[in-house]
Amino acid sequence: MSRLPGSPSMKCFRFVLIGLLLCGLTGCGGGSSSSDGASNEAATSSVTGAAGADGDSDSSGAGAAASGAVAANGTIGFSVLTLKNPFFKIIADTLTAEAEKQGFSVLVNDANLDVDTQAKHLDNYLSQKVTAIVLNPADRIAIGPAIKKANDAGIPVFTCDLQCVSEDAEIAGHVGTDNYAGGRQAGEAMAEVLGEEGGDVLVLHFKQANSCVLRVNGFTDVVNATNEERTEGKINVVAELNGGGLRDVGHNATADALVAYPNLRGIFAINDPSALGARKALEEAGKQDQVRIIGFDGQIEGKQAIKNGEIYADPIQFPDQMAVLTMQNIQKYLDGEEFEKVNLITPKLYKKADADQDPDLK
Repeated sequence: MSRLPGSPSMKCFRFVLIGLLLCGLTGCGGGSSSSDGASNEAATSSVTGAAGADGDSDSSGAGAAASGAVAANGTIGFSVLTLKNPFFKIIADTLTAEAEKQGFSVLVNDANLDVDTQAKHLDNYLSQKVTAIVLNPADRIAIGPAIKKANDAGIPVFTCDLQCVSEDAEIAGHVGTDNYAGGRQAGEAMAEVLGEEGGDVLVLHFKQANSCVLRVNGFTDVVNATNEERTEGKINVVAELNGGGLRDVGHNATADALVAYPNLRGIFAINDPSALGARKALEEAGKQDQVRIIGFDGQIEGKQAIKNGEIYADPIQFPDQMAVLTMQNIQKYLDGEEFEKVNLITPKLYKKADADQDPDLK
């Protein structure tokens, strides 16, 4: 990847950079339902020592306002895809902590998976004349006009985890996961767990997120290559259903698929919440031993499910690293320093052997 000056913005690409990457869902997509205990409130942070968040989610897009003294280096506006998903909560918390270390205050707002809400967040950031904007795009294309407004106002926009592919939007920098590579890891894991017998596979998708599109592309490419090497025992993707990146949506989609495809043998879910929802549907149908699940993310619940034998494997992401690198890029941009415009972090395939050695698990 060529290194370009930090101050000009980068055109948001329509095409995929194969082998490089990064729709939380994630962290693609949404997260667990409210019963999972994850916060759904908009969080607000200010410089150290100032008052904390007001705790209210503002669907109007006005968002929360940082209280206390104005930070010396300015304010960062961060529109998060959803704080229901622990993956995006880690990004928000880590980015806030890093920003405060560098003398910035941070406005964090929960888009609740809604692109219109997110667009209102960006409008609010413009009215407050923030120093920079960070977002996990709620829609990889539809958020483009809101970003274009920020471009016209001279405010740099950075994306984290999820990419924007709107042709007219300019992104100053992007940090995410190499989702295509992660999708390939998921495909290899599926071929491994199904063995020579192969069988019918369901994909729980979330097409609004570019990261999820890349994951499924990588998964499908490996499945197709595997099938080309076989005369029998092929892996058949019988359906791609919207899992919403959410536990309840993933559950319902899986329940429907089990009726339509009673011989299902595998499920690839684009994130842990939808994978966990799928697992619940399998248990309710008494098919938890028939169908094997490959997830994506590496959230603590997903890892625990792998240790318990409920999910076979996850390509795991590193949301804390994404947040730290995003904040570093913002500082370099503002200082006029060079930095990589697209930073893609390679995921790691996490299986039961890894979970058995993981000190964070029960």
